Amino acid sequence: MMRFFIGCGALLALAACGDTATQSEKILADSSSGRDWPAYGRTYGEQHFSPLTQISATNVKRLGLAWSLDLPPGNTITQPLAIDGMLYFTVGNSRIHAVDAASGKLLWVYDPKANEAAGKRLRSSWGSRGIAWWNDKIFTGAVDGRLIAVDAKTGRELWSQQTLQPGDLRYITGAPRVFDGKVIVGHGGADSADIRGYVTTYDADTGKFLWRFYTVPGDPAKGFEDDAQKMAAQTWSGEWWKYGGGGNVWNAMTYDAETDTILLGTGNGAPWNHRVRSAGKGDNLFLCSIVALDAKTGHYKWHYQINPGESWDYNASMDMHLADLSIQGKPRKVIVTAPKNGFLYVIDRLNGKLISAEKIAKVTWADRIDVKTGRPVETADARFPDGKTFELWPSPMGAHTNLPSAFSPKSGLVYIAVGEQGIRLNDRNIDPAKWKRKADGVTDFALNAGYGEPPMIMPATSALVAWNPISQKLAWKVPTPLFWNGGAMATAGDLVFQGQADGLFSAYKADTGERLWSMQAHGAVLAAPISYSVGGRQYVTVLTGMGLTAGINAFGLPRRFDYRTQERRVLTF
Repeated sequence: MMRFFIGCGALLALAACGDTATQSEKILADSSSGRDWPAYGRTYGEQHFSPLTQISATNVKRLGLAWSLDLPPGNTITQPLAIDGMLYFTVGNSRIHAVDAASGKLLWVYDPKANEAAGKRLRSSWGSRGIAWWNDKIFTGAVDGRLIAVDAKTGRELWSQQTLQPGDLRYITGAPRVFDGKVIVGHGGADSADIRGYVTTYDADTGKFLWRFYTVPGDPAKGFEDDAQKMAAQTWSGEWWKYGGGGNVWNAMTYDAETDTILLGTGNGAPWNHRVRSAGKGDNLFLCSIVALDAKTGHYKWHYQINPGESWDYNASMDMHLADLSIQGKPRKVIVTAPKNGFLYVIDRLNGKLISAEKIAKVTWADRIDVKTGRPVETADARFPDGKTFELWPSPMGAHTNLPSAFSPKSGLVYIAVGEQGIRLNDRNIDPAKWKRKADGVTDFALNAGYGEPPMIMPATSALVAWNPISQKLAWKVPTPLFWNGGAMATAGDLVFQGQADGLFSAYKADTGERLWSMQAHGAVLAAPISYSVGGRQYVTVLTGMGLTAGINAFGLPRRFDYRTQERRVLTF
């Protein structure tokens, strides 16, 4: 029998805020009201869950289109925000749009002119994937590295901070996160440039710099920024700092208000190949890890490394849901996450200890995760010994991409867009001592990842998977087309919403997976939907349009699903 402690974490966090809590803190910490969707995962806990029940499994068949809005060219794989009857989202590289949530009337657009400032970063960035809100401000990260705050009512720029270091080619694509009056942002770019990952935190009202934490240690000869970097350096070998190392925090960040902890989901190594990056030695902290920091100071608390010595682009940058579960009869405060590597992890969020991890897709790189040590039991040929070719499942695109999963405290299930694809890799003809990244890190991806030959990619399948994180067993599974399909949203109306690459947008019964409602959007629906209430009516909103990566891999879709010529829209039901 499953038992769930619904909302107690949020209530405790809210109580801890006391009378001094701002209205923004209360909205982001409290899970009881579904009027707004004020954060990327709706609340600090990032569950992508709405407690609204007006649209339910019993009446969703009557769901109709309230309004639509055509959008200009640019990336639309972004999750909107909804606050006080206003809808906010980005198109392309951080062009923020504000729309009346009930009518669809466009109110203002803010353009940071990021394309003009980005330079070579435009060749490898993916477009803006989300925004943040706090105290009547909307925050966006631009591809050229700026973190920008604009007035939520007018779109007027309030402050801007350059988060990049001089001369590097990192960029921002992910949504900033807000917590306790602060805004935090990371970067992408380690696949195509020599980059050392870090996050930076600013005062949300003023833009004042507060603290920075590096996810990979730098050159020991220059000293370490803190004791965590000194400790992490013991897990590296060779001259890793010349390659940057990677570890970018390009997507997942979750705030635990009860313990005032910010949790980072870190990226893959750079270059990918462990033998090139670190002479094949060491765990390489804090790559592919969940790292817990003191939210006030940025000081290290604990970490859990998902893939020690990461070598396959298996980053841990996918959504991290906070939940209170009853496991073996005891209440546990946990993180639930499905990173790229094909396992779903349940981790104690107070100390970083592994509770359980099981396969949710085909996995060949590891037999299992050892619960006692927390480490994977890798298969013998997973690291290409003696130049062997290895058929790696899942591929570096992951069993789960950055398209959000969702956790429902009502059903107790996690809903994940799972992709299954293998790839044959080896590092023949690579001399780690002589390896150098090409000046243009985008053209020859295999070489710049540290592999020896162009990879052979296997046919792909996909499904929307509902998974029980307590029993670590499949609850239900619905096949979806090709590899790329939409992010998920769960609701207290016993529903799960998800879009597909072929344009179908559907609502499923949360406990069985029965499709109860669907409509053809006539465009790929990959962004995750949101739900909110205006004037006593519940709405569901989703953006349509295919992202660049999905567009490159869109074999088999109708001809109208072309990245360059596709129609992009906001659909509200």
